[in-house]
This record gives sequence, C-alpha cells and structure tokens, in this order.
Amino acid sequence: MTMRIYLSRPHMSGVEELRVAEAFASNFVAPLGPQLDAFESSVRAYLGSTVHCVGLSSGSAALHLALRIAGVGPGSEVWISSMTFAGGIFPVNYLGASPRFFDLDPKSWTVDTALLAEELAKAAAENRLPKAIVPTDLYGQSVDLNPLEALAAQYDVPLIVDSAESLGASYLDGRKAGTGGDAAILSFNGNKIITTSGGGMLVTKHKAWADEARFLATQARDPAAHYEHSTVGYNYRLSNICAAIGLGQMEVLDERVTRRREIFDRYRQGLTHPGISFMPEPEGSWSTRWLTALTIDPVDTGVSREDIRLMLLEHQIESRPLWKPMHTQPLYSGTRYHGSGVDERLFEQGLCLPSGSDMTNEQQDEIIERVSFLLNAGP
Repeated sequence: MTMRIYLSRPHMSGVEELRVAEAFASNFVAPLGPQLDAFESSVRAYLGSTVHCVGLSSGSAALHLALRIAGVGPGSEVWISSMTFAGGIFPVNYLGASPRFFDLDPKSWTVDTALLAEELAKAAAENRLPKAIVPTDLYGQSVDLNPLEALAAQYDVPLIVDSAESLGASYLDGRKAGTGGDAAILSFNGNKIITTSGGGMLVTKHKAWADEARFLATQARDPAAHYEHSTVGYNYRLSNICAAIGLGQMEVLDERVTRRREIFDRYRQGLTHPGISFMPEPEGSWSTRWLTALTIDPVDTGVSREDIRLMLLEHQIESRPLWKPMHTQPLYSGTRYHGSGVDERLFEQGLCLPSGSDMTNEQQDEIIERVSFLLNAGP
C-alpha cells in the first residue's frame, strides 16, 4: 500500500515525551503550570526580551483577545488581508465588528501597503478610520513591517499582525516575525512549523495587553476568594500538557525552518518550467517557507492547478489550493474590498505542495517527477 504523503504533518524532535512526562510527574495536568510558564519564556527568549508572551488555546483565541483589547466591538471596522485562513477573520465577527478586505502586493504576496496607505488617508479625511489593522504573514513570510508600523502610528490605529504561519521567519535587519505591531498572534496547530497539538500565543510589546489577555483568558476572574466576575471572560489558556510539547518543539524550530527552505529550493530547481512561478521572497526577508506555494498558468503549461492537485491525490499525495480570498467567500459576500484581484488570480492558479519537514528527499522526488510528467505532457 502506498504511504500517503501529507501536506504538513507534525514532526516531533524526540524530547517532547520527556517534557510531557515531567508535567505528569509533577501532577501539573491542569491548564496552568510550570511547563506553560517555561514555554512562554522560551518563545519570548527566541523573539526577544522586549515582548510579552501569553500561551492560549489557539491562534484564533489570540486574535480574539488582541482585537478586544484593542477596543474592537459592535460597529467597529477592522481592515484585514483578504487572503487569509478563516480563523484569522472569524474573531472580527465574534466581536460584532465588520471587516474591510485588502489585496496583496504581487512582489511579496503580503498585504499591499501602498493600497492601505491610500485608503487610510481617505478614511482619515472622512473620519472613519478602522479600529484595527490585521495583515497576514502569508505562508510563513513576514509582512512589510516598517511601512505598516509607520501607518499605524501616523493614524493611531492598533496594528495586530497575524503571524500564525511565520514563527521562525525574519524581516529585513533580522527582526523576528511575530514581534510586529502592537501585538502578533502565533499558531501551534498540528500543521504548523512546530506544534503543541493545538494552541496559539499572543505576543505583544505592551505589558498591559499581556496582563489583560491572561485575565480574560482565565474566565476574567476578579481577585477574590470566591468566583467574582465584572466582565465576560473566556477559557482560552493553553494546556500545561500541550505547552510541554511546545517546549520540546522549540528546541528544533530553526532546524525545521531550514529543512522547509531546503524543500522549497528543491521544488524550485526541480520544477523549472514555463508557466510555473513560486512565491517570491523580498530582498532581506527570510521566510519559513511553511508551505511551498506556486502558481500554474494553464495557458503556458497546458494544465491547471486542479489537474495537478487531482493527479497527486490519485497517488495519495496531499496538496491544497492557496487560501480562497475572504471577499469571495459566501459568508462575506458584499463586504468592501480594495484591490485589483491579485489574490483572486493567485487563488485560481495557486497550489501548495507537501512541505513537511519530515518528508524524505525520495518522497519529494516522486512529487517532482509526477508533476513534471504532467507538465511535459501539456498541450
């Protein structure tokens, strides 16, 4: 039976069981405990001591809290990258706010900062500035932080960066992805660079934000011997057991990024063909290459994205289209969108190939050979 090749499956380092065993031995199997504290400290040390880290149950929970702390609520508007995962937009709806979607820059596949600047100027003149801006580090590549942070400061709008896919990436002068804006959110879902099974983190330069996030994430319990509540809270803290897994994963984060970048380079070298284009990487940026993302122009190749995806699926090889832009989703029909449809064209032609760091060269060679065969059999 052919072994299935997954898009991006968990890859353990070998020490996670030891960290979990330590948690069991100390009987800290409740949500909070020393492993969670150590995991938060480990991520903070990796990103830089100027940030504060709060371990949470998911990246979506982190975004929900960040938006609430930023003051987003009913009637608010949040400006957000249209090409993103659903979990990176739904918290806007949880808070009763409305999204306004923005297109991508074709040179980076991250949010178009020039377009954002143009619309912010218009909004300021009309007294309708958004309550928050949420750009997405797409497929492990940092957004263009310098102009985004300058715009946020100029218009006094909170900037919350969706860095769910980019822990391990860096921007320009080596600044770590996940340290941008007023806050950033990380994801440790099972398909990410490193995983805690399920989980996420809020990273912020504001201690007050971190303190409020911890308070809200533990049911917003006021100081008292009994259960006292003056506001609505959530059960959003990361499990101590899951954090123990994360401790083991942090030991190999840079190795995992290096391997995914090697996989990307092997695909790029092996799939050189007219009509095939890979996700660009701006000069000075260092992407995690969480997933190898490419586009297939059916005019030049004679095959479509779906032709390749379905062919791979027949051979037990998982691949996936790029994120479908949110402004094209039925849920958000009629929502305001700014752009020329760069994200729509990327979705129509885009494909993510298996990129797990535990994938062997032989497995990758099989993928390259099968895709190449289909391309060479083109029109």
